[in-house]
Amino acid sequence: MPGVEPREVIIIGSGPAGLTAAIYCARADLHPLVLEGEPSSNSDQPGGQLMLTTEIENFPGFIEGIMGPELMANFRAQAQRFGAEIETVKVSRVDLTERPFKVWVGDPSQSDPTYSAHSIIVATGARSLMLNVPGESELLGHGVSTCATCDGFFFRNQPIAVIGGGDSAVEEALFLAKFASSVTLIHRRGELRASKIMQDRARAHEKISFLWNSVVTEVIGDSRLRGLSLRNTVTGETSTLEVGGCFIAIGHSPNTDLFRGQLNLDDAGYLLTHEGSRTNIAGVFACGDVQDSNYRQAITAAGSGCMAAIDAERYLEGVSV
Repeated sequence: MPGVEPREVIIIGSGPAGLTAAIYCARADLHPLVLEGEPSSNSDQPGGQLMLTTEIENFPGFIEGIMGPELMANFRAQAQRFGAEIETVKVSRVDLTERPFKVWVGDPSQSDPTYSAHSIIVATGARSLMLNVPGESELLGHGVSTCATCDGFFFRNQPIAVIGGGDSAVEEALFLAKFASSVTLIHRRGELRASKIMQDRARAHEKISFLWNSVVTEVIGDSRLRGLSLRNTVTGETSTLEVGGCFIAIGHSPNTDLFRGQLNLDDAGYLLTHEGSRTNIAGVFACGDVQDSNYRQAITAAGSGCMAAIDAERYLEGVSV
């Protein structure tokens, strides 16, 4: 590839996983290039989902908590301190069929790649599926959340709503019931999709009630969430539910479109990894929410970023580059 000098490692994505990988790769003298994405309204933006989060109290080392964007700025600065190069660009195409691997930004149809690398770490994350109703994006992080484990503590003794009907929604409701004065599970159908054991637990909990055949049409509030506008899908009747917190649990979508047909995915579209962070292609590693549909925490993402960097370093030591 004339004019394209292969890098030792390219990291695609810049959330906790990608930037932790960058810190470790840089300290290992691998001169990583981080392609962090471009500003957007969801988790594939630079910094990932924490850029949409307000205060974080469960990341170790911050006794009084820290704001999500500030934490990610610290991650970024630390990676740069050790020599990681960061480009604010969005990857449009990859070719993992031959080595060195090829990466395009901008026009994906151009013949020559923008970059090439002997190893790649994929840390493109996953985005929470949203309701796409008025007020939702404005109040995200100000009463509206997509993670009960992250934010439930902030709503102690307040009425909370959970939107969804699957296992994730019921799990969120049961977790939030530890803190809330009440939890209302809002589902657009007349019955839950969750497993029977999860349904039984929710129905038996004294703090959890259900609003069936209901959809949220607007999230109400100025600087903080005050309530939800609802519409009954059967009768068309409208109503308002006053809540202090609203947790959206209608699913996640991993950012893996770039890799379809090249890297193995599970049925939900998450990258499959084995023996740590290894994918089905030697030299390509994955970390963070793009391969984790279970935990989805900043600390677990960061830990897997460390694993991917170490795996990449060991891989590069064993090949002639």
